[in-house]
Amino acid sequence: MSANNALHIAVLGGDGIGPEVMAPALDVLRKIEASAGLKFRFTEAPAGAGHYKETGKSMPESTIRLCEEADAILLGACGLPSVRYPDNTEIAPQIELRMIFDLYAGVRPARLIPGVSSTIVGADQRGIDLVVIRESTEGLFASMGKGVVTDSEARETMVITRHTSERLFEFSFRLAERRKARGKVNGGLTCVDKANVFKAFAFFRNIFDETARRHPDVRADHLYIDAAAAALVKRPWDFDVMVTENMFGDILSDLTAGLIGGMGMAPSADIGDRYAVFQPCHGTAPDIMGQGKANPTAMILSAAMMLDWLADKHGLESAAEAGERIERAVDKVYADGIKPFEFGGSNGTTDVAKAVLAAL
Repeated sequence: MSANNALHIAVLGGDGIGPEVMAPALDVLRKIEASAGLKFRFTEAPAGAGHYKETGKSMPESTIRLCEEADAILLGACGLPSVRYPDNTEIAPQIELRMIFDLYAGVRPARLIPGVSSTIVGADQRGIDLVVIRESTEGLFASMGKGVVTDSEARETMVITRHTSERLFEFSFRLAERRKARGKVNGGLTCVDKANVFKAFAFFRNIFDETARRHPDVRADHLYIDAAAAALVKRPWDFDVMVTENMFGDILSDLTAGLIGGMGMAPSADIGDRYAVFQPCHGTAPDIMGQGKANPTAMILSAAMMLDWLADKHGLESAAEAGERIERAVDKVYADGIKPFEFGGSNGTTDVAKAVLAAL
């Protein structure tokens, strides 16, 4: 925090609908600012496929320096289907930031909000409230840009290290402990892997078990990735916190977003020992860009996650309370019947934003 106690937030709007959903999130933070006794200083900076198209870089060095100096980073959706690196991979500042700032814990909550339909029978009565923690710097993604391709074959290498796995599991157990302290019933932590086939995942599981012994108050168990996917679409309410490798987490977090209404409802955070990035799980949706149809809920809830993280980092109880107020406001507007375009409704970006601001 700066000398005047303002929380400095780096704001990277991104591409497509990224800036469109970022604006309501900043409005929500500005409204919460006065009543919560908080003060924010927002600094906007470029990142994404649009910037790459203009300059040949996904982010300028000034953006990286800003992120390094800020208390937290808010990131809109990045990437465009028509803009690619020479090897045909996507422009993905979100992945680059994870590597630059060692953001090893990808936190992907999936909570079914009152008034939002789920594809899972019984979810409206039983509820869905779980968190997928995706290791975000290693796994199969460690091979990004390093794969070997010949005329006859292609190879990518998965990397799992003890150093990162230990930090990941400690983070995951602490989160499970906090959720249990906040009243999560039947809470626990599930390690999702493929240890029956791959030595790397057996190594991953062994480190999980070592860490579990230091956290006896958390129920710890294991599931293979295929069994976990099947269980999630049958009984998602059985899960609390799930921790897994990067690629598995990428897939499972999209699956769990689908259980709670879709990507427009799914916030996320990528957290390291010092830095953190908060962004919606959804993409840039260039097909609806500029039409006012984008659902800003995931971006608003990502801002709430940021407040909770800042509260823990700086000992600011008011920031944690502010994050909870934002979540309650979002719950209220959906319970009252707001219905974004993605759910077949007629409420666009402005409608959702205005309703949340009014509920605050």
